[in-house]
Amino acid sequence: MSNRISQMNQERLLQILVAPQISEKATYVADKNEQIIFFVIPDATKPEIKAAVELMFKVQVDSVQIATQKGKSKNFGRIAGRRSDAKKAFVCLKPGQEINFTEGGAV
Repeated sequence: MSNRISQMNQERLLQILVAPQISEKATYVADKNEQIIFFVIPDATKPEIKAAVELMFKVQVDSVQIATQKGKSKNFGRIAGRRSDAKKAFVCLKPGQEINFTEGGAV
């Protein structure tokens, strides 16, 4: 784990993960498939996402799947616009590993 992280730029790894997706569907996926969903930067690769999760949460990652969510078309009055695309990473942890987002943090 540390060998792979030392090869990659540690500053970039800290910027890869944007936020975890916390929703009913994400909770269902976490329970059923033992996966955690993160929003990531658009140019992130699977090895970078794996290294970033291992670095930030001190867990072992089994696999990573990626999906690109296309941005919605929206109208602002008479002006048509479009939201940005979002990239999601479905991170599968090795058995016995867990990330708990409800503990700690700011109030």
